[in-house]
Amino acid sequence: MALPQMTDEQRASALEKAAQVRKQRAEVKKDLKAGNITLTEVLDKKSDPVISKMRAYDLLRSLPGVGKAKATALMEKFSISETRRVAGLGERQIEQIVNY
Repeated sequence: MALPQMTDEQRASALEKAAQVRKQRAEVKKDLKAGNITLTEVLDKKSDPVISKMRAYDLLRSLPGVGKAKATALMEKFSISETRRVAGLGERQIEQIVNY
């Protein structure tokens, strides 16, 4: 499938929009790590495009006390694919993450 042809203005607009979304995701992860918001609050907004497209691994890593090794172990324990996004998490997987 060929990439759509975009004008310079369209390309600049798309890049700016992508940068804003990345910044919003980083803010959510930072707030989660700092304890300003809870995991349940984040998962309740799972239909929000900013949160829904966040990788589940990144979400787990944003939890206080969870680093690379623990996040990887939790992904395996909860049977979550490493490429899974928050929107693709099942009810059981969400329940396991929240209970953790």
